[in-house]
Amino acid sequence: MAKVLTPRAENFPQWFQDVIAKAQIADNGPVRGTMVIRPTGFAIWERMQAEMDSRIKAAGSENAYFPLFIPESYLRREAQHVEGFSPELAVVTHAGGKTLAEPLVVRPTSETVIGEYLAKWIDSYRDLPLLLNQWANVVRWELRPRLLLRTTEFLWQEGHTAHATEEDARNYARRILHDVYEDFMRSVLAMPVVVGRKTARERFAGATNTYTLEGMMGDGKALQMGTSHELGQNFARAFDIVYTSAAGGQEYCWTTSWGSSTRMLGGLIMCHGDDNGMRVPPRAAATQALVTVVKAGDGVLESAAKLRDQLRDAGVRSALDERVDTAFGRRAVDAELKGFPIRIEVGPRDLAAGNVVLVRRFDGSKTPTPLTEAVPQVVAALEADQQALYDEALARRETHTHDVRTLDDALAATAEGWARLPWSAVGTEGENKANADGVTVRCLIRADGSVPDSDDEPDLVAYLARAY
Repeated sequence: MAKVLTPRAENFPQWFQDVIAKAQIADNGPVRGTMVIRPTGFAIWERMQAEMDSRIKAAGSENAYFPLFIPESYLRREAQHVEGFSPELAVVTHAGGKTLAEPLVVRPTSETVIGEYLAKWIDSYRDLPLLLNQWANVVRWELRPRLLLRTTEFLWQEGHTAHATEEDARNYARRILHDVYEDFMRSVLAMPVVVGRKTARERFAGATNTYTLEGMMGDGKALQMGTSHELGQNFARAFDIVYTSAAGGQEYCWTTSWGSSTRMLGGLIMCHGDDNGMRVPPRAAATQALVTVVKAGDGVLESAAKLRDQLRDAGVRSALDERVDTAFGRRAVDAELKGFPIRIEVGPRDLAAGNVVLVRRFDGSKTPTPLTEAVPQVVAALEADQQALYDEALARRETHTHDVRTLDDALAATAEGWARLPWSAVGTEGENKANADGVTVRCLIRADGSVPDSDDEPDLVAYLARAY
């Protein structure tokens, strides 16, 4: 495998690019910074969508769709928002062979256009809360693009909600943070994310508060996996999103927005991958078990197809590899690269003894297994390996998170992992110094690990790291 992938320890970013190419996850698009997501990668993204979508709907939000093109004037209504996004905007000035009367911005995020329609659709307190989500693409003109991490165009979901009170908006932003994002990332992606509050410097443009979920990658760097924002009444005032209260008065709504993207796919690769390629957590895998025919003959094809069907009947997402015209070794390497959690080898010799070989991607183990016991053994292995990947990632994060007392010690610690220290030892001036050294404050948490309500709470803990 060393000839297929650059070893992670030798060059982690190159290993990441090698995996994306060799496992056929994605490719560079024809325009700088764009990407083509190949079927293998898109199948995993579809699994992510399904898991996220069910959680979003369970939280009460409904899916809708809003335009890709946004009048430039919409963005200018919220000053902080346009200032935060202006360097990344793609603007259309000509269409249909003519100069447009007003330039159109290609959607970088949809607070502004959705705000326009929230104002149109909301009349009274009876219309609240209004809870919307959309699955879409967005464009942000990246200066230093990187596949699946920072691309000019990417896929995501973005939620936008309006509420009658600040408390209701805050509670909903946190519900999304914990019940949707945190639960999905921990239980499906097997990633032990740190959940906290962004500093004012790192806050989303136009928000009053931003919550974040931070994952540690295999090289000790951080990756922001998703965010949930309280927008206060900033966008409500800019777009006149008002409602008539039960008392008959006119009140501004309190709004939220929240999003996660195909960056999660990049995070999954960098968190769990090894020198042989991807290791996809079973609950995130489009194919959980790949039944592989080693060699045709003696009823092997029939037995393999039957086993695949039995696995499907047991609720295991299964596929059959019967390409015996391709060398078995090449197919085995391909399965390792793509990270299928379980591979079941079916060959004439083993089958004659009533066995198949169960190969687990998590640890590479190969176990001869009676054919009659293959299905329950696969089911048990999938559940065990889901937990094992989480435990391994958690152990790595704890090993590479260093408790320090000073900013200088924190900066030194980020050379190989994360630093955790009192926020009072950093502060705004320390954050500026860290940023100048390529280190950011990833989030603030309370001493007990919970998410703070304010940057000004006493005894807050800061996580510092270098990040993608």
